[in-house]
Amino acid sequence: MPHPKGLIASVFGSNSPREGESSYAQARRLGCLLAHAGYVVATGGYFGTMEATSRGAKEGGGHVIGVTTSVFDGIRMGTNPYVDEEIKFPSLFQRLHHLVAFADVWVALPGGIGTLSEVALTWSLMQVGEVPRQPFVVVGTLWRDLLKNLSSSGYVALHYHDLIAYAETVEDVVPLLRRET
Repeated sequence: MPHPKGLIASVFGSNSPREGESSYAQARRLGCLLAHAGYVVATGGYFGTMEATSRGAKEGGGHVIGVTTSVFDGIRMGTNPYVDEEIKFPSLFQRLHHLVAFADVWVALPGGIGTLSEVALTWSLMQVGEVPRQPFVVVGTLWRDLLKNLSSSGYVALHYHDLIAYAETVEDVVPLLRRET
């Protein structure tokens, strides 16, 4: 069920990017583009890509949900300042599951192990039908190369490869989300 303020776009990405870096600027641009397209933006609520996407969404007039976990209490300095609504879970798994299960669309920016787990869980839950088959866009050559190599390995049926759309840039994301619906 959509959020009262619109369809939810969960955005996955790295905690590493900082303001002044191109990956931060791209995430910020994505947030703005999603907000302008009418999406509520949901992120993990902390820093890096999560902050940049949240910031862009706020600058674009959008609503931002930060899905956080008490696992990081004491390690992190709290949610980023662009979050309008925080949803906090006791475990990292519950946080991850919520980011996947409550979204209407998903977008993955480049990232590391945490982002890989978000991409894998989303893809897997769509594959088995636990979440609806809905738009899932991954951005950049990192994901395209990794996931296409996995698909061509023989361990993933080729028709499951079609569950994911590939965007070269963040400007390609919203048109792909709309095409996939």
